[in-house]
Amino acid sequence: MTDNRDKATDQMKTWKANRGSQKADVLTTGGGHPVGDKLNLQTAGPRGPLLVQDVVFTDEMAHFDRERIPERVVHAKGAGAFGYFEVTHDITRYCKAKVFEHVGKTTPIAIRFSTVAGESGSADTVRDPRGFAVKFYTEDGNWDLTGNNTPIFFVRDAMLFPSFVHSQKRNPQTHMKDPDMVWDFWSLRPESLHQVSFLFSDRGLPDGHRHMNGYGSHTFKLVNADGERVYCKFHYKTDQGIKNLTVEEADRLAATKPDYGIADLFNAIANGNYPSWTFYIQVMTFEQAEKFRFNPFDLTKVWSHKEYPLIPVGKLVLNRNPVNYFAEVEQLAFDPSNMPPGIEPSPDKMLQGRLFSYPDTHRHRLGANYLQIPVNCPFRARVANYQRDGPMCMHDNQGGAPNYYPNSFSAPETQPQFIESKFQVSADVARYNSSDEDNVTQVRTFYTQVLNEEERQRLCQNLAGFLKEAQLFIQKRMVENLKAVHPDYGNRVETLLKKYNAEAKKDVTLHVYSRPGASAITASSKM
Repeated sequence: MTDNRDKATDQMKTWKANRGSQKADVLTTGGGHPVGDKLNLQTAGPRGPLLVQDVVFTDEMAHFDRERIPERVVHAKGAGAFGYFEVTHDITRYCKAKVFEHVGKTTPIAIRFSTVAGESGSADTVRDPRGFAVKFYTEDGNWDLTGNNTPIFFVRDAMLFPSFVHSQKRNPQTHMKDPDMVWDFWSLRPESLHQVSFLFSDRGLPDGHRHMNGYGSHTFKLVNADGERVYCKFHYKTDQGIKNLTVEEADRLAATKPDYGIADLFNAIANGNYPSWTFYIQVMTFEQAEKFRFNPFDLTKVWSHKEYPLIPVGKLVLNRNPVNYFAEVEQLAFDPSNMPPGIEPSPDKMLQGRLFSYPDTHRHRLGANYLQIPVNCPFRARVANYQRDGPMCMHDNQGGAPNYYPNSFSAPETQPQFIESKFQVSADVARYNSSDEDNVTQVRTFYTQVLNEEERQRLCQNLAGFLKEAQLFIQKRMVENLKAVHPDYGNRVETLLKKYNAEAKKDVTLHVYSRPGASAITASSKM
């Protein structure tokens, strides 16, 4: 049995083997002081109370009390690895970012895969979108491309994001996942139909992290060396091929191997089977965006590959597992506002909201100096600014350099060539309602053209199997939304719900009339 264990299971054995005949290190406190006894408290007599002077104990316990940093609000459960991005095609006509400087150039990367709604201890195989975040350590600072394994999202306006996440989390009174919350929100926001349909299709259960695509999802802006601008979407297609789990396989793994995704990624890299993704962009000119038939910055929609074909750029390769999960994955923080010169945000409302939300949550979760943590540090660029102090300052705090600007002492100066590109905006400031935009056309295309008949049937079964737990009025509202996409879609789900609801009613009737004292004749007459 032990001879057939995989690399993840044998990690401790491998660590010991790698040390060879090296002697054990001297055990110390966090301050580096040698420890003589790590098994017994220092007490006043064999049965006496603990002494305050037992600094070995207080050093251990005080650290233990603080070992868990606040869990991520979303994407709490995840796996990470490291590798490189290599440019294979020249796109400098579109973008001046150094990461794309020339064919053959490589840039170190970190990637974190995650589920979205579950807590840190949840199973890897639940039906949930997957986070797919890439950190490029470039010479002009880090570039964080924080996407998912879907090219779309549930909402298009960042104002709705906290409510959306609340609906997917636990009921504030029962502390249980609540189908009414989930489906009430989705049925009230028809723009979610596209992502909901993707989620309940076969791709809602990817087979680990290696067999799924990644997307930057948002629309971004690329700027070239001449100041010319285009809009862009990023795609990374798995070289391992798309592979999904069946509902039965996912359920079995959730019960028997809840860390399936983490183990699969770790073992593949440990065995030298390095996963890779081919990196592409889609490009749309400003003129095309102005005349486009829908809002090109709408995160609930995709750009047609026929109209805006994928342009190959390079390859992402993962070839190193984390040395320590907490240091390099749990503390790994992605921030879409980390964009080096040549990459800028678009008017995408969800992206605009994330530009604030992500760094704000990192400062809460990891501290004001989270960018000094080694895994987040832009180590290929020299950081020089006027930020000082704060908890967990890990470097020299920029020594004696001035901490104010402007100044007369040769401290860091701005560089005009890095000013962001100009763009025009509407003069009318208001809260614009986007709920009545086209919410069904692309979902109809997904249902009728992307999915085959067997996939459509599984989508309807998966969706109805979850929707049946919501109240009837919510079920009916969701069915009407699906009928607006396509009558067949709504009718299939409605038929399945009627079947499930009838079975549930039958079960309740049997339960009530099978209680002690109930008439057997009455019970049978209700069947």
